[in-house]
Amino acid sequence: MSLRDLRFSADAVVLDIEGTTSATGFVVDVLYPYSRSRFGALLSERSGDPEVARAVAAVRELTGDSAADATAVEKTLNAWLDEDRKATPLKTLQGIIWAEGFARGDLVSHFYDDVVPALRAWHAAGLRLYVYSSGSVAAQRAWFSSTPEGDLLPLVSGLYDTENAGPKQEAESYRRIAGSAGLAPDRLLFLSDRPGELDAARAAGWHAVGIRRAGEPYYEQGVGDHAEAGTFDQITVSRRPA
Repeated sequence: MSLRDLRFSADAVVLDIEGTTSATGFVVDVLYPYSRSRFGALLSERSGDPEVARAVAAVRELTGDSAADATAVEKTLNAWLDEDRKATPLKTLQGIIWAEGFARGDLVSHFYDDVVPALRAWHAAGLRLYVYSSGSVAAQRAWFSSTPEGDLLPLVSGLYDTENAGPKQEAESYRRIAGSAGLAPDRLLFLSDRPGELDAARAAGWHAVGIRRAGEPYYEQGVGDHAEAGTFDQITVSRRPA
């Protein structure tokens, strides 16, 4: 299958964000420092917020330090950030900070030029669009609602993260999403730049395409034996006639 001959029959497209719809560099160079500079204030000033408290409890559980104070938790979050670790409590707290930053206008999300036209075309053709990212649902909602092209959330039917779906390299997570969406696995197409995620989606019975963009962290590694596209406009998705 050539790079310009990717055709699928599906009812929904499920999107990864970093490296797929959007530049990983933007997340690492803009969003990560933004959250790092605000972890301390969030932990000290809003420790009583239920979502913050749950995330802090999860950090303590993962580190095995049940007595960790705000300073210790912040140190752990920063270490995970340095490792680019996909820890759910880290993503939860980042999501809170980013959502507020987007709402204030401090942040505007990034999308590759080929992405938004494809999303609008697929949506107009009756395809459902979902997001499955390691970033929290709150972060995803803020990301899609605060774009250079306006609010894209109306295009999206559902948002999934590692908390409500599960780890992205486990097939069961994709089965869970299919069940939640009420769709047969072979009616779902997953787009991601990470081979392990593509493998898991395929193991769950989904179609999968590796998005391989020059300059992204996984570009040199490639997408294994999966179909490959450099841009969204190389992919044609059509719904099965009723």
